[in-house]
Amino acid sequence: MPTTEPAVQPDADGITLLHGYVPVIDLGLEEPADPQRRAAVAQAVRKACETSGFLVVVGHGVPEATVTGLYDAAGAFFRGPAEVREQAANDFEDPLQHGWSANDRMQLFGGSLLGERTEGRFPGLDSPNRWPGQPGFRDAFLAYYEAATGLSREIMRLFALGLELPETWFDDKFDRHMTPMMVNYYPPRTGVVHDKLRNSPHTDFGSLTVLYQDDAPGGLQVRDQRGQWLDVPPLAGSFVVNLGRLMTRWTNDRWASTVHRVVNPPAEQEHLDRISIAFFYQANPDAEIACIPTCTGPDDPPHHPPVRSGDYFLSKSRRAYVLRSMGRLDAAP
Repeated sequence: MPTTEPAVQPDADGITLLHGYVPVIDLGLEEPADPQRRAAVAQAVRKACETSGFLVVVGHGVPEATVTGLYDAAGAFFRGPAEVREQAANDFEDPLQHGWSANDRMQLFGGSLLGERTEGRFPGLDSPNRWPGQPGFRDAFLAYYEAATGLSREIMRLFALGLELPETWFDDKFDRHMTPMMVNYYPPRTGVVHDKLRNSPHTDFGSLTVLYQDDAPGGLQVRDQRGQWLDVPPLAGSFVVNLGRLMTRWTNDRWASTVHRVVNPPAEQEHLDRISIAFFYQANPDAEIACIPTCTGPDDPPHHPPVRSGDYFLSKSRRAYVLRSMGRLDAAP
């Protein structure tokens, strides 16, 4: 569980705490509703989306026990008997790669729920999940999944306010969302010859990503507008949120989908492993992603043609599948 407390100072409004390029924003979801404060939070979120495309959120309302439950279940899964993982091994013929991926950077894709949510209505998104037989794992995974769904819905509502839209503008675009969730395990690297990266520079391709990361050394970095790599330090009780390319299309490139990577720990700490949990919030498969009305005008026509969320997701997933089949397991999707 993360315990790092980076030095932060409140802005005058008491909402945004800044540590370098990535702001820390208290969403206020654990307090009584206050429309004035909520409007200020939405503007802080909008500012982050226009600049770094990354923010760290606190006051998010996700119970600590829900996070701990999945973190502990994931630790037992990845550190436990190999035969438990092999029961949930993915099918290499499945482009969505549900299940456990047996490479040096082990990943579990089993919680995307695509099959359950599309119910065969969108061909290509109905391959089954592959759950491990480990007692309690599925329940912990689904509890976290539902909590991340609720948090993502609230963030999208703040996005809507920041974009001068009705607060619920995005709601019906995500009421049958097709979100993959990935549990990443980074094993100890002692004695292994490798470069300094655990995951190559890339951007995400969904609407937004909600990331939980533990406080083990070697973690997330973002590339700022000057091309410098900056750490996103773990903050106790927080989630990292970043925009995907679908949100950039929706906002006519006004909001940033920022390049990021995961680095290895320093040599003296290579014996430590690490777990992160990424929730890639993806709109309904039949949702049309077209330029938001408030993001275009006579002098700024739409930059991208409309695209269905499911078509976009499948095209990006197939590219990632091809890269994996070529052995480029850490290549950006």
